[in-house]
Amino acid sequence: MIPNLVYVVVVGVLIGAGVTLLLERTLTRVLIGVVLVGNGVNVLILTGSEFGTPPIVGETPEDGMSDPLPQAMILTAIVITLGITAFLLALAYRSQQLLGHDEVQDDAEDRRIIDLAERDEGPDAKESGDDDLPHPVYHCAPGKEGR
Repeated sequence: MIPNLVYVVVVGVLIGAGVTLLLERTLTRVLIGVVLVGNGVNVLILTGSEFGTPPIVGETPEDGMSDPLPQAMILTAIVITLGITAFLLALAYRSQQLLGHDEVQDDAEDRRIIDLAERDEGPDAKESGDDDLPHPVYHCAPGKEGR
């Protein structure tokens, strides 16, 4: 079976736009990117499967039935995408409530790596030059000091 060119273009656009949005720093764009990639994969699975009559035993001959496995995979992918979407939506909502925005923040180690890159030093640079860079601060639970 040769897939229709329209489906191929739709899959490419959905996955391309989804990956582009996944690379953004705001959680709402990441959320939309996950939904687009999920829908693109669902259309890809649907396009790759063979068309046929509904797989109802006794009503149609076996050679004319469509394979139910792609349909089951699409339903499973829809449920997984729904769960990931709900989790990311809750994360974005909580970030908006606590910080006033939903942009992902850099941590101390990210800032340290950015400082190394700006100074044109790679990760294999001498350790003696790292004294003036900020080091990550790790907080431990109360009463767990020194362990």
